[in-house]
Amino acid sequence: MEHGGVGWWDLKQMRLRYAGVCRLCGNLLPAGTEAIYEPESKTVCCMACAREATATISPGPELPAGNPLTIASGVAGSSARREYERRKVKDEEKLRQTWGRFGGLAVALAKERPHTKAWDRGATGEERLGSRLDALASADFAVLHDRRIPASKANIDHIVITRGGIWVIDVKRYKGRPELKIEGGIFRPRVEKLLIGRRDCTKLVEGVRWQVDVMCGFVGDVPVAGVLCFIEADWPLIDGAFSVRGVQALWPNRLAEVLAAQAVGNVDVEAVRHAVASRFRPA
Repeated sequence: MEHGGVGWWDLKQMRLRYAGVCRLCGNLLPAGTEAIYEPESKTVCCMACAREATATISPGPELPAGNPLTIASGVAGSSARREYERRKVKDEEKLRQTWGRFGGLAVALAKERPHTKAWDRGATGEERLGSRLDALASADFAVLHDRRIPASKANIDHIVITRGGIWVIDVKRYKGRPELKIEGGIFRPRVEKLLIGRRDCTKLVEGVRWQVDVMCGFVGDVPVAGVLCFIEADWPLIDGAFSVRGVQALWPNRLAEVLAAQAVGNVDVEAVRHAVASRFRPA
């Protein structure tokens, strides 16, 4: 068991004082709803999901380490979906306070704030890729979605474990064409940059590299690769995938092809999946 981990038996059933979002199904839970509260992650789970999770646990002292959903695949885009719902509720509450008795009309007519809508777009992208990855799952292809990085507020969108190693995948719904730009060369240090359209998005690469480093520090000798998967980007008709600073940049179909080719290797997929899921818990 992970040191300091929270067991299912430590979770608290309570009546919510404030509205929340179930971290598993993404449904909005109004204030006053009975739900399960997880102290470590400060998240809530609706009673329906809680009953489903515990239904498969056999009685007795040998309970799974941490939350029983720790070793399940998780829900793609769940943390982004929760953040979107939280921001949406907050925006609507502010409109109601501002407009008083006309608050309902203001909520109905107002457009969503761009920063709020961005979380909805991000969650949708993760959900779509998550469904595609789940379709590939097998005994030699394990998928974990939306996993929290220990001692951090960050999360990993998707983790895929194959016979060939581990794949850390970050999903983005960006417009424009992803391109590799190389600066320097013979007389200056070579510098690789990621451009989306004309925007310098190299910071996305560094984010994935950090996630890979965290994963490598945990799994040791198991190979780990980083991926930026761009959904709805303006990819060329022929090829277009590339690697920047060791991180592969590609689209969903190409990612599926690359992962499907990772059937050869000596990684114990089930053992690694269990270990990674226990360390990187659902976000």
